[in-house]
Amino acid sequence: MHLHKYEKIWLSLGGLALIAFLVVLGVNAFAMGSHPPSHMAYVDPTKVDQTAPFDKPGLVQIGDNEYDLNMTAFVFGYGPAQIEIPKGAKVHFNVTSKDVAHGFSIPGTNVNMMVLPGHVNSVTHTFDQAGEFLILCNEYCGVAHHMMMSNIVVK
Repeated sequence: MHLHKYEKIWLSLGGLALIAFLVVLGVNAFAMGSHPPSHMAYVDPTKVDQTAPFDKPGLVQIGDNEYDLNMTAFVFGYGPAQIEIPKGAKVHFNVTSKDVAHGFSIPGTNVNMMVLPGHVNSVTHTFDQAGEFLILCNEYCGVAHHMMMSNIVVK
């Protein structure tokens, strides 16, 4: 089979681009630790309110200036609606949904995840600055989606 000179050039460029993509993906996944969460925790979405720790959502101290924040997402709201966190605290967010897919995003931080019914999603963030942070739903969940928010006060 005879390949034209330009075909060889484009095939080479395509192959090099593919190799570069795989190298960047590999470095990002393994060297930098950027990969999807591997834990798969589930709760029955119809019994979220009766399942620990979501039966009593809120902030729970687990160590020296380290906390678990257990939250539920539901039709146009989060529980609890307002949370106070000490400055410098490392917070492990554990969030699940009772009804439909929701988003969970804190603008200005690395906290951004999908919240699916029955799946417990987790992310960790350290709040180094005092102030107020807004938790927003960034996944359309119904007609009052724009009203879905919660507030974090870091003191």
